[in-house]
Amino acid sequence: MATAAKPDHLNRARACLCVLCGLPAAGKSSLSRRVCLAARRRGWRTTVIPYDELIPGQAFNARATDEDTTSQQARTEWKLHRNAVLQCIEEFLDKQEMPLKLPGGSSIDGPAWERCARALLTSPFGPARADAAPLLFLLDDNFYYPSMRYEVFQLARKYSLGFCQVYAQCRLELCISRNDNRPCPVPAGVIEEMAKRQECPNPRKNQWEAKSITVDTADNLSECDIQKVMELISYALSDPLSPVDDDREQKEADRQRCAASVIHQADQACRRLISEAMKKARETGVSSQDMRSLATHLNESKAQFLQKLRGQFLQDGNFSQGEDVDVDHVVKMAVARFDSESHEILFKIIQNHSNF
Repeated sequence: MATAAKPDHLNRARACLCVLCGLPAAGKSSLSRRVCLAARRRGWRTTVIPYDELIPGQAFNARATDEDTTSQQARTEWKLHRNAVLQCIEEFLDKQEMPLKLPGGSSIDGPAWERCARALLTSPFGPARADAAPLLFLLDDNFYYPSMRYEVFQLARKYSLGFCQVYAQCRLELCISRNDNRPCPVPAGVIEEMAKRQECPNPRKNQWEAKSITVDTADNLSECDIQKVMELISYALSDPLSPVDDDREQKEADRQRCAASVIHQADQACRRLISEAMKKARETGVSSQDMRSLATHLNESKAQFLQKLRGQFLQDGNFSQGEDVDVDHVVKMAVARFDSESHEILFKIIQNHSNF
């Protein structure tokens, strides 16, 4: 009797996607080189996926710029580039060979990707052991939003791969100093904006980030640091993720958590605007009775505004489809609308006061 064929992912060699995240010039590239060498000594087929070499330079400089239409389009383009990198990895996993062509319109650097893929085609111990040797992808990028890292997690889960994360921790001032000494430095303003938005791996908040460690990259990396990373990767290889058909529960949890963050920040900003409006009314000489009326109107307006904002945010098409959400931008645009409403209420109160 013929035995049933095993699913494709069971016939593949063990593999792991390891996310290296942190600010520009935090030391991720140095860390990836050391880990790559250590992995190859073990006979693993290992490659570094350097996003800054695969993706056009101008896309990096547009990631954290001013909140206008042009920069919003640039961030959308940047997401497309990131997705193209993951598509290249996925095609390699499917065929165990270099993709014949890159995703159309992605602008991913072909020669750079070819170098990444070639490093995985042979084992350090010779071709005879290549097929059995574990595969290790070291994804070197900033990954400052959890949603960016979650995309890698989803790919690992789809193919039953190991998944882990290493956060390169380095203070902002040192990152900027190191960056200034690079041949093609990232604008300091971009790094500063990224630092404000950086959300390092948080296993307590996100269960899928359980296999994560932090490495202090401010000083020279020690053998102990590399050993810690290798132990994490070995654990991830031995404990691959299980594919699931439906991740709607996780997506909904992410949606609600992001919405709560937007509403909280908008609420704080609206409170400051109300305080400023009340102060201005006092300075204008508005009566105590009108002051109480103003406070009531502003707080009722705030409650209605926040309720409406939450509903609109959760129904937003891009957010529902899992797009990266720039919380700062959403809050800024929303609060601008409330600022306009509060000024109208204040103007009416002052006008009524002046008529008496």
